[in-house]
Order: sequence, then structure tokens, then C-alpha cells
Amino acid sequence: MSRFLTVGAAQIASETSDLEANFAKHYEYVERAATLGVDLLVFPELSLVGHYGAEALLDVVMTRDDPRLLALSRAAGDMEIVVGFVEEARGAQFYNAAAVYRNGRLRYIHRKINLPSYGRLIETKYYAHGRFVDTHLITEDWVLGLLICADLYNPALAHLAFLHGATLLTAPISSGREAVGEDFDNPLSWATTIQFYAMMYGAPVVMTNRVGREGDLNFWGGSRILDPFGRVIAQGGGEEELITARLDYADTRRARALLPTVRDSNLALVQRETNRLIDRLGVPDVVREED
Repeated sequence: MSRFLTVGAAQIASETSDLEANFAKHYEYVERAATLGVDLLVFPELSLVGHYGAEALLDVVMTRDDPRLLALSRAAGDMEIVVGFVEEARGAQFYNAAAVYRNGRLRYIHRKINLPSYGRLIETKYYAHGRFVDTHLITEDWVLGLLICADLYNPALAHLAFLHGATLLTAPISSGREAVGEDFDNPLSWATTIQFYAMMYGAPVVMTNRVGREGDLNFWGGSRILDPFGRVIAQGGGEEELITARLDYADTRRARALLPTVRDSNLALVQRETNRLIDRLGVPDVVREED
């Protein structure tokens, strides 16, 4: 039974800094997904606060065990939900976070590592950098890799997720057409990026973008679910909607038998060359992250 997984992408428009309105919309989409038998529902990056929610930083932050997050998860029951919010951690450190909840409990959390500060993106003004890449076990077959938006534009982070055992990649994003610049095609860039990861690593990808307008950015939607051969099996348009697909682990087995990228990754060589670069460039060591 664990070989099949029904996944959903909740393509929504969030209200900037309005937690109450955004929680209400999350409940609505959780209910809709439950009627469709969704096992894993992915919301966009910062889905509970909006793209520019951090402009009201101290009014929107939540701890990872905030009662409102746990109540939403209880409403979802056995469905695993991936929601985005601004996490307040120890020492008043604030993170762009995406967390997995199930049955009223936190299962896994990822703090965005690759914080953009280019184009119209200024995340380093608000957030601390995450420091770890790991995975979350859904079933013995389905191991969740979770990276947030620009994390995917650092290929080393995706590579690490797959070396940690990911068989499914989720990508909550917040992509506006104008975010990088007029000469950069964001929709095309995302379509190319997630197809590359799906094909290269033989893993399905669930990418969930937001829609609507916030400030100076127009969000184009286009959420997608890809199979492990890089084929789009569900795709959203430019409005709010829920897309779903049923994944078969047998497809991942076939894809990885044909192209064994994970198997053939030379981890010892990568570690050796990384250490050589650190020695040459004097990159400081970071060994732990406070909770």
C-alpha cells in the first residue's frame, strides 16, 4: 500500500501579514484535499504570511509548535501537510521555514538556506540562514526532500537531499514574474529546473507556487507535479486551485534503474574536493544550529 502516494499542490493567494485569513484558507484547502484522498498536501512558500509578510515581522512570527499550526494539522488528520511561515526560534532568530505536520504533531522542519538578495528579493533583511539539509520519512518507500524556492537554485542542496535518501522532492516557492528582472523568465526557469531534478534523480517533484499580486510582484502560479521521468502529470494555471496526482513508487524504481545518479555519486570525491576548497579559500566551519 505504501508504494502509492497521492500528492496535492494547494496553489493559493495569501493575504500579506493576515494570519487569520490565511489560516482560514488553509483549512479550506485541507478539507478539499481530504475529500480527494490526498496523502501529502504542499502549500506555497510562506503560505501563512504572504510573500511580504515579514515586513510586519514581529506580528506574524510563530514557533514551530504554535497551537494554531497544531490545530490545522489535527484538522488534516492522517494527511501530511507542508505549510510555510516565519519561524521564531531560540534567541529571537527568525527563519523562512516550511514544516511538515501530521495528526497535530510536527514531523519535520526545513529552514531556507539560500536567501536571495537580488532583483526585488531582499530576504536577508529579515531571515537567518538555515544550515542543514535532511529528509523526512513518510513510508519506507517515500522519503521526502523539502527545499524552499531559491534553495533549488543551489544544486548542491538538492544533491544533498537525494544523497540523504529522498525519493520525492517538494518545492514550495514564491515566484513573481518580475522578481529577478525583466530579462529573466521565471516561469521557464522553474519549469526547466524541476524537470532537470526529476529526470536527473529519478524522483517525482511537487512544486507549489502562489498566485495573485503582492506589492510590486505578480505571482504566476503554474504549480506542477512531475513523475520521476520529468513528465508533467498535473499542472496549475494562473488562479487559485488544487492539483493532485497519484504517484507509483514502481516508476521511481524504473527511473533509477535506467539512470543511477544517486548510486554513482562519488561522495568521497565530493567531500575531498570540498575540504580542499575550504582549506584554500578559508571558508569558516559551521557545525551546529540552535533549535
